[in-house]
Amino acid sequence: MKMLRFRSPSIRSLDQEIFCTIRLLDDSEISCSIQRDTKGQFLLDHVCNHYNLLEKDYFGIRYVDPEKQRHWLDASKPVVRQMKAQQPYMMCFRVKFYPNEPMKIKEELTRYLLYLQLKRDVYHGRLLCPFADAAYLGACIVQAELGDYDPDEHPSDYIRDFKLFPKQSLKLERKIIEIHKNELRGQSAALAELNMLQRAHTLETYGVDPHPCKDFTGSTAFLGFTATGFVVFQGNKRIHLLKWADVSKLKFEGKTFYVIGIQKEKKLVLTFHTSTPAACKHLWKCGVENQAFYKCAKSSQIKTVSSSNIFFKGSRFRYSGRVAKEVIEASSKIQRDPPTVRRAQFGQSRSYNSLSHKNLIMNMEPLVPALPSTNEYEETATDNVNAPTDDDVPLAAARVSTETSNGRPQTSKPELEEEEEESSSEVLTISELIYSPCTSMLPTPVEDSQGGVDLLFSSPLQSPAWLLRELHADPDIQAQLEAERERDRAYARVRLAGRSRVGGVLSSGLRLLLSNERVNACLLSVARFVAVVMGVLLVAVPTLLLLLESDIDVSFLHEIRQTPEFEQFHYEYYCPLRRWALCKISMALEKLWSD
Repeated sequence: MKMLRFRSPSIRSLDQEIFCTIRLLDDSEISCSIQRDTKGQFLLDHVCNHYNLLEKDYFGIRYVDPEKQRHWLDASKPVVRQMKAQQPYMMCFRVKFYPNEPMKIKEELTRYLLYLQLKRDVYHGRLLCPFADAAYLGACIVQAELGDYDPDEHPSDYIRDFKLFPKQSLKLERKIIEIHKNELRGQSAALAELNMLQRAHTLETYGVDPHPCKDFTGSTAFLGFTATGFVVFQGNKRIHLLKWADVSKLKFEGKTFYVIGIQKEKKLVLTFHTSTPAACKHLWKCGVENQAFYKCAKSSQIKTVSSSNIFFKGSRFRYSGRVAKEVIEASSKIQRDPPTVRRAQFGQSRSYNSLSHKNLIMNMEPLVPALPSTNEYEETATDNVNAPTDDDVPLAAARVSTETSNGRPQTSKPELEEEEEESSSEVLTISELIYSPCTSMLPTPVEDSQGGVDLLFSSPLQSPAWLLRELHADPDIQAQLEAERERDRAYARVRLAGRSRVGGVLSSGLRLLLSNERVNACLLSVARFVAVVMGVLLVAVPTLLLLLESDIDVSFLHEIRQTPEFEQFHYEYYCPLRRWALCKISMALEKLWSD
C-alpha cells in the first residue's frame, strides 16, 4: 500500500526574494526585495521611511495588472497574491485620499507630496479649472520651481519650457508670466506650494480620480469620489453630487455599478455600466474606501461591506485604515523637528525642459474630458513592451513623450507610464456601437415585395410556401388525407361506445376543452403559476423556519433578525399563530388518547 505524500512549499521557495520597484511622485524610483508572504503595508512603510513621512494615511501604492486595470495595493494582504504581473513588480506611490482642508496638514513634507500629486493632476487634465485658476496654479508651480522672476535669467518666453497643461495657449502663458512677476514675488517654494493647494482644493475636480463609464442612456460619464461625496461628470460639467451622508449603499453586479441614496427626501438609485467586471469591482472598492475614510468618525465604526443581496454571496470588503478625523487628530499631536524636504532639482522637474513642446500631442480643445481613440490605443500598445506600471486616467486626453531625469533622451519609464495611462483609459472605453435587433428572426431580412421567405432558399422547389401550395393542389394527396381522417373518426367512435355514459361525457368535455386553444393557454398559465408558487413555498418556508426557530448565528441571518419589520412579524403574528397551532395539536392528541 502506497502512502500519500502531500507537497508542501520548500523553505527555499518561501525565502525566495522578489524584486519590487516603486515610482515616486517626482518620477524617481526606489527598489526593495520582499518575500512571498510580505504584506502590502511593508511596501508603504518602506516608501514612507524613505521620505521620513509620518502623515502617511493619505497615500497608497497603485499598480496595473496585465489587462491594464488599475488597483490599489491592499496593505493587509500579501503582495504576491495581489500582483498578477510578471516579476519584477512595478508600482507607483500616489495620493489615495485628498485632504479636505490642506491647511490642517501639519508638516511641510506632506504638503509637498500633495503638491506633486496635484501638479500631475493638472498636467494630465484631471484637475479641470477655469482660465483664471489655471493661470494662478501655473504661476504657483513656476514660482515654486524657479523662484522670483529675474529678467536677466528668464527670457520673454521662459514659460514655454514649462508644460503644465494638456493644452497650453500663448494667452495662458502670458497670464502666468504676469502673475509670476507681480503677485508671487518674494514667496518661498513652500509658500507657493501652499497657495497652490489652497486654490486647487476649491475646484470641483479636486481629488477626483475619474472612472469612465456609461449611464443608463448610454452617454459617457466620469465617476469620482471626493471628501464631499460621490460626483458624476459629463464633459467638464458636474451633473451629480451626492454627499456621503446621503449615500446609503454602494453595490455592483458584473459590469453594473449602483449608487443608492436619498436626495430631497426621496430614494435615489443611480446606475452606471463599466467596460469590464474588474473595472466595476475596482470602482466599488474605491467608493467603499472613500466613504469610510471621509464619513466615519472612528475606524471602529467601519463595517464590512458586501456587494451581494440576501440569497447570493458576493464580494466582501472592509477598509482597514484610519479615517480622516483620526488622521487630523494624529497630525496635530506630531512633536518633532520638521524633516528635510528634498525637492526635485531645477533640471529634474518633469514640467521644465523635460517635456518638449515638439513632442506633445494633444486634443484641440483644452481641459475637455475625452477618451482616446482606438487607433491611439493600438499605436500605444505596440510601443509598450514592458509591464504596465501606473494608470492615471485623464479627463483631457494627451499623449506625451518625456526624457529621464538625467537628461538623456530616450523612451524612458516616465514616458512608458504616461503612454500606459492613456492606453488604459482606452481599455475602459465602451463601444459606441448599438445593436438593433430589427428583423433578427431571419438570417437576411428581406421585404415581402421581394419574395419574402422564398428568397432565403437557393431553389424555388425548396420553398416551404411553394411545397404547401403544391400539397393542397394535388387531388390524390387530398383523398389520402381524407381517408386517414375518416379512419381516425371511426376509431374514436368505437372507443366512445365502449365506455360508460358518464365517462363518455367527461372525456368528450375534456376533449372539447383541449381542442380550444384559448382554454389550453389558460390551463398552461395556471399550471405554471401553481408550480412557481410551490417552488417559492419550498424555499421560503424552510428559510422562514430557519430564521424564526433556529439559533444559527450567521451574519446575514443576524442582520435580518435585527430589522424592525422582522421583529414585528415575529412577535405580533408568528408567536400567536404558533401558540394557537400548538393548542389545537395538544387538544387533538388528548382527544385521541381519551378514546
